[in-house]
Amino acid sequence: MATDFVKTFVQMCNYLQDPRHVARFQKVCGVKGTFPVKPSEPDRGESEPESPGLRKRGPDSSVVNGAAGDAKGMQSDITAGPEAPSVDPDTTRAKPLRKNSLTGDVGQEFLIHNKFLFYLFTFGTELGNEMFFIVFFPFLFWNIDALVSRRLIVVWAWNLFVGQSTKDMVRWSRPASPPVVKVEVFYNSEYSMPSTHAMTGTAIPFCLFMLTYGRWQYSFLFGFSVALSWSVLVCVSRVYMGMHSILEVITGFLYSLLILAFFHPLLETIDSFYMTDHFAPLVIIVSHVSLGLVAFSLDSWSTSRGDTAQALGTGVGAAIGTHVNYQLGLLLDPPLSSLPLTLPPISFSLVFLSLLRFVIGVAVILVTRMVMKAVTIPSLCRLFGLPTDDVRQARQHMKVELPYRYIVYSVVGFSCVSVVPLFFKIFSLA
Repeated sequence: MATDFVKTFVQMCNYLQDPRHVARFQKVCGVKGTFPVKPSEPDRGESEPESPGLRKRGPDSSVVNGAAGDAKGMQSDITAGPEAPSVDPDTTRAKPLRKNSLTGDVGQEFLIHNKFLFYLFTFGTELGNEMFFIVFFPFLFWNIDALVSRRLIVVWAWNLFVGQSTKDMVRWSRPASPPVVKVEVFYNSEYSMPSTHAMTGTAIPFCLFMLTYGRWQYSFLFGFSVALSWSVLVCVSRVYMGMHSILEVITGFLYSLLILAFFHPLLETIDSFYMTDHFAPLVIIVSHVSLGLVAFSLDSWSTSRGDTAQALGTGVGAAIGTHVNYQLGLLLDPPLSSLPLTLPPISFSLVFLSLLRFVIGVAVILVTRMVMKAVTIPSLCRLFGLPTDDVRQARQHMKVELPYRYIVYSVVGFSCVSVVPLFFKIFSLA
């Protein structure tokens, strides 16, 4: 009985991992690749990835439509010659959304037949990107609820660390292309199982819901619907982008719920420790650096290492900023007697002040990041005897990227939580 169950489970996983399901979903959503009629490497066709497993990742595994060097030849397969198929005037030719400056992977053109779904899922995938959270957390912290924001940062940092570390241990490559169209290539150098976009895109909205329900005045159905819609949109967008199989997205969704179930009851204790314990800064720094060293030792370089270090560094800075705020009596949380909180009436002055705080705060953070980056990378290169003329190459060295990400984003996290609110208080913007 148990053997039959395991066999059925493995068969189901193999079925959900098949990239042809991703390709079919993309086709239904109006995405069409510009693949040559006969792929130059038959081992990358539809028949290879029938079952998940350990597969090589590297420059050569970035698949046919993810290889920038072949883009011109493949484009000619659909545009040149008298037999070329006609293209619908409503069809848009597009390139993958973002070029990765470290890998140089720019991808290949594809055709978009449904612009609405393209923009919808582009928005959905951005809801799981680090850049969105770098904007979302400060806005929430400065304008709405500092307690909720700093606890969300804890969940985000740990969630990303666990997810990226799991990827480097499982070592599954991205869905094969063809048949899959790579609408996005920025994360193509990373392993694929589980989807960390699905993890953060699930953990953050549901944690936000759990932290604010009862603390803020709104209905359960509204909060749950927003969290579920956010999560589903991010998860489905990763299949649309050709970055994950159905199995990887489902695993990421369930994995994040498991992590959230573990961390949510501990968030109040963690937050209290960060604020009140005199040894908190030392514990925070040692624990996060140790986790980063573990993650960086798992595999060769990929963009996941930088993302993990960036999240952990941000967590360090935010946690130390929380400690400083409490010790100095800055930005105190509202008393329990004031709960549940309600949004004040929307007015022009309220919107203007919120936007002003956000713009000024982001400007401070961007300047801080720019200065720290300009100082840290050359200093680390000189310290370890590496050439400073190629920043992209230098950042692929673990001994440069690890301290660079930690130092820069620790300062950014600290600035967000402590320096910027102090600035607001001095200039009466709080």
